[in-house]
Amino acid sequence: MDSQALPPDEWSEWLLHRRHADDPDYARVVRGVVAGIADRVLDAANLSAGMTLADVGAGEGLLAFNAIERIGPSLRVIMTDISAPMLRHAEAIAVERNVRSQCTFLECSAEKLPGIADSSLDVVATRAVLAYVSDKSAALREFHRVLKPGGRISLAEPILQDEAFFARALRRRLDSQPEGSRDRFLTLLHRWKAAQFPDTEELCNLNPITNYSERDLLNFVRGSGFAAIHLELHIDVAPSLITSWEVFLGTSPHPLAPPLRDILAEKFTADERQFFEQVVRPTVEAGKNFSTERLVYLSATKPAA
Repeated sequence: MDSQALPPDEWSEWLLHRRHADDPDYARVVRGVVAGIADRVLDAANLSAGMTLADVGAGEGLLAFNAIERIGPSLRVIMTDISAPMLRHAEAIAVERNVRSQCTFLECSAEKLPGIADSSLDVVATRAVLAYVSDKSAALREFHRVLKPGGRISLAEPILQDEAFFARALRRRLDSQPEGSRDRFLTLLHRWKAAQFPDTEELCNLNPITNYSERDLLNFVRGSGFAAIHLELHIDVAPSLITSWEVFLGTSPHPLAPPLRDILAEKFTADERQFFEQVVRPTVEAGKNFSTERLVYLSATKPAA
């Protein structure tokens, strides 16, 4: 894809490489999971022929391209992203699929959509976008602005607050233990988790991925003027899909987090790395490492009146 013509940024690096640790087998697993999420978002969007959809924070354009597959050549899609490399990547896909004429690409943030006119869209959709937006209310007000009366939003957003709560709990437990007798593994576990999620209340409140809950998201939507709001919180606890140690080392839970391999190299001694691997690797490779995924699906309508 032509995305390599531009220097990578943290978003393109994660989406195109670090999300699946450049492992083709795990990449197929990730694509399957993400495709299922996209299907639910589009199901709730209620698209039909002749509509215009904005895929905000489009990334690789999954929502937009899947919508075109569903509706056909009469659908117009606008893909926005703050990442120029990802927009270039999505545009190359559009050319490859022969749907470039249906697509518009805008480099902008979710809080400001200056290339989209008032009341011009039928649907605004996102997939893991608002989680990284500092002013979520501003973004939702912008969604409201560009939608026609009766237009819809359909969102899928991760809820990552509990990951930070876990890092904070580890810190509190270690702080309660005498300096010389702290549990060795818990110390290393905290070091890992704190490198990927904030581990203090102050840092949690400052970080857009951890300073909101599903209830906050609901209130942001209500406060932005939407009605007929439907929210579903999905919590899935299951064995991790990662059973390869190399993939486990190379992935990270979100674009702003370093992979475990970098954390081990930068924050652990050689002895600590060896001890950590001896404890964790057998669990990963045996498929006994459990993960908890929390995801919100939300749809709402801009009142027609």
